[in-house]
Amino acid sequence: MKKVIATTNAPAAIGPYSQAVQAGNMLFASGQLGLDPATGEFVEGGVTEQTMQAFKNVHAILAEAGLTINDVVKTTVFLADMADFAAMNAVYTTQFEGTFPARSAVAVKTLPKNGLVEIEVIAVKA
Repeated sequence: MKKVIATTNAPAAIGPYSQAVQAGNMLFASGQLGLDPATGEFVEGGVTEQTMQAFKNVHAILAEAGLTINDVVKTTVFLADMADFAAMNAVYTTQFEGTFPARSAVAVKTLPKNGLVEIEVIAVKA
């Protein structure tokens, strides 16, 4: 059985998709941009600030599903410019306790709303 996860503590979907879908003990979260859920606009600053906000949004979605960042087993990070990898990674490393999840990080031509970073996660409740 699958269940749609939605919270007002993360930006609403800007297209025909769900913030996350839970299937059994697995959660598949859509990519999160550095958007402030209250305004729908990007937080001020650059990739560091957008990465921090994207993770705040991820945390909110996980919490809505009764999960934490420690339940994340896989992340995918999309960057508008691979030159921002080090700045994104500096924030990324602060988000996890203990072991890190598996990760892919790729540069893409353009992100929605011209964002600088987008982060999606897969989490499993043990």
